[in-house]
Amino acid sequence: MEPEKRGINRRTVVLIATVAVATMFGGSILAEEVKFTTLTSSQLAAMLEKKDFFFVNVHTPYEGEIKNTDTFIVFDKIADNLDKLPKDKDAKIVLYCRSGRMSEIAARELTRLGFSQVSHLAGGMIDWKKSGYEIIEK
Repeated sequence: MEPEKRGINRRTVVLIATVAVATMFGGSILAEEVKFTTLTSSQLAAMLEKKDFFFVNVHTPYEGEIKNTDTFIVFDKIADNLDKLPKDKDAKIVLYCRSGRMSEIAARELTRLGFSQVSHLAGGMIDWKKSGYEIIEK
């Protein structure tokens, strides 16, 4: 009898097979826990008043920036540009992009690489501007 006729869909069969293979080879299918902080625009604005972090725009292509940005690194090239970041993996790093998606990806990658104090701006520059803060365009 085919799996679909027993009430099991193809996705369930693939999931069961994946778990079985991972278990046979001593692996785990649990996602690595990644910890980073998500900031609101108002939280970031307050932090910028007494800036004590490294501030990175990870958006591509360039669509503006927030004042006091320290550097620009393309979100999916962050691991290739560690020389542009603080050497201390415990340094505070805040990432942002246009919508928050690229910065979230970069934050996950930096955390995976051992950086312990990574944050990103939820909603990115879109939310920043909508919240009444300035975007610089060069």
